[in-house]
Amino acid sequence: MEIVELCSAAQRREALPILRELYPSLDEDRYARLLEEMVADGYRQFAVRHEAGELVAVAGATVHVNLYYGRHLYLYDLVVTEGARSKGYGELLLDHVEGIARREGCETAALACGLEREGALRLYERRGYEKPSFAMRKALR
Repeated sequence: MEIVELCSAAQRREALPILRELYPSLDEDRYARLLEEMVADGYRQFAVRHEAGELVAVAGATVHVNLYYGRHLYLYDLVVTEGARSKGYGELLLDHVEGIARREGCETAALACGLEREGALRLYERRGYEKPSFAMRKALR
């Protein structure tokens, strides 16, 4: 098992089936269009590749700076395939991206997590993530 950074379009396409477990309506065209803009903004993807060669978990994150968090890592996506959950893959990816954040001088790691994702919420809380505020959104179209 190894953690790899997904850098090419082909590698990122390989992650799409896993990401669809979190974003079921994400199609390949929209994924490619969004990734093009996200990567230009510093978005990076990492994955756990199982011994058999298949991806079993994916994380996507960006280092940003703002007034609220200072220099921080924002974890946009963390998905472990349903059949591979509770085997430590999510922990491995969190360790990896948090290590990158530390090396890049981040003060904080932040994320948003759906309230219905109870297992993910337990993982984040166990790792020291807190709920300092509400994430809110408004549809504009």
